[in-house]
Amino acid sequence: MMRQAKGLLLSGLVAFAAASLPLSGASAQSGARCHGGASFQQWLDGFRREAAAQGISAATFAAAAPYLTFDPGIIRKDRGQGVFQQSFLQFSDRMVNQRLAAGAARIRQNAALLQRIEQQYGVPGPAIVAFWGLETDFGANSGNLPVLRSLATLAYDCRRPAMFHEELLSALRIIERGDLAPSQMVGAWAGEIGQTQFSPTAYYKYAVDGDRDGRRDLIRSSADALASSANLLAKEGWRRGEPWLTEVRVPAELPWDQADLAIKHPRAQWARWGVTLANGSPLPADNMPASLVLPMGRLGPAFLAYNNFSVFLEWNESLVYSTTAAYYATRLAGAGPVHRGRGQPQVLTSAQVAELQRLLARSGAEVGKIDGKVGAQTRKAVKAAQMKFGLPADSYPSVELIARLSGR
Repeated sequence: MMRQAKGLLLSGLVAFAAASLPLSGASAQSGARCHGGASFQQWLDGFRREAAAQGISAATFAAAAPYLTFDPGIIRKDRGQGVFQQSFLQFSDRMVNQRLAAGAARIRQNAALLQRIEQQYGVPGPAIVAFWGLETDFGANSGNLPVLRSLATLAYDCRRPAMFHEELLSALRIIERGDLAPSQMVGAWAGEIGQTQFSPTAYYKYAVDGDRDGRRDLIRSSADALASSANLLAKEGWRRGEPWLTEVRVPAELPWDQADLAIKHPRAQWARWGVTLANGSPLPADNMPASLVLPMGRLGPAFLAYNNFSVFLEWNESLVYSTTAAYYATRLAGAGPVHRGRGQPQVLTSAQVAELQRLLARSGAEVGKIDGKVGAQTRKAVKAAQMKFGLPADSYPSVELIARLSGR
């Protein structure tokens, strides 16, 4: 769930995996390169000493020890993650439409619980249930791999050892606190736990006892998972009683450079520029600040995003995933289906995005890692290049921009 930059997302939704990447070796020996030549067992001995220094008891480590082994299959899964390259409409059509009825049923079935959660944390049921549905199909697919084994493997591996080192410590703290036994810590391949896929760090920090049985069990207790998700969202900045996303229609001409999550204007200003509600009705002419989000550029669907939308991005920094989750929540709250936009915006392949990133980097732009993913840095660089070439600056990558940058 939560994003890697804050140590709270581990691998993200399984649906984000696609074509495999080449493997450079999945043996335990490969991890020795970044641990001073230490074997996995030698590294684990050092980790045990550090865990003890941080308050993990010998009894907890002994209980966890049978699961602290190296699994080459986890390395293959990690290296085999592909580039997620679906458009907002492709992803939301697949993920939201088939979960609408089930999500509405869960809201009815858990009405009293969700009402109590909203009273305590200020987060409405549709927002929580949206993540519940997208992450694990309401608890049906939360993973079947030993979490401790996955975390130990990834902590020893050279790709992201520091992040998973901390996650493994957090997993031991969960055991130490008495929330779960080592045998119960079963989840996704990168160590996510429970019905809304918390990393161990998020679990230790945000898990609460939603069913009031004295334990925080996000695997078997839906009440614990839902209340913990609300607690996390509230601590990450959710504002009680405020909206998160509103679908709108945009005119053919607009100051497109203002369509940016970093830019907010009062709804009255968006109304003056010709933005309306999705059904054509006027926007409220008030001072509520909102950003214009165009997940597929000026020709695709359009949304006004409010402060609470930033919390969806804290859960997962992918704009496509976060917009889908927020849109799903609006549907569960009673909104209609999204409009398709005013055209057919092209969806670039990951290879085309990587080419665009290389061209942008060659021109001096900061795009981060050239990985074929349209992240925040790439969108910012695309916008700057569009402005330079006099193109509509909607931050959406296009074949036309590739042609301009390559001089074709």
